[in-house]
Amino acid sequence: MASPQIELNRIIRDNRVDEFPTPNRRLGMRPVEFTPGKSRWVWESQPEGTINPFGTIQGGYLALFVDEILSTAIGSVLEEDEWAVTAELKMSYLRALTPQRLEGRGRVIRRTRGAAFLDAQVTNAAAQTAVIASSTWLISRSGGRKGSAS
Repeated sequence: MASPQIELNRIIRDNRVDEFPTPNRRLGMRPVEFTPGKSRWVWESQPEGTINPFGTIQGGYLALFVDEILSTAIGSVLEEDEWAVTAELKMSYLRALTPQRLEGRGRVIRRTRGAAFLDAQVTNAAAQTAVIASSTWLISRSGGRKGSAS
């Protein structure tokens, strides 16, 4: 039987979005498509607990949504024996978001043997960009796992 990491990367590479295991489905986040170096997610509606006292989506939940997008984009380009962790993430919130359908897209811009550079964006129901993010991921091979940045 394959290790959980190997099976997870296979699910991503095979675009088996309905089989992708994430506890964030309980929040309404779900993958739509995985392609080589890219991922697309939607967040149809946000639970009350994700909304701040001002009536907008709390930024930490948007960061969680972006992390899902980025992690599946990098997962789509990893080899069987590779795994990756977030080394750096920069988020820019361009507009406040009230509860609504959100769409997120992520892509691998460049991948080297030991690192990958990604970006993502989240758009609102009017297709306006609301969040942009850039991220660096460190890539390791199984057997060399000593620590984790994320």
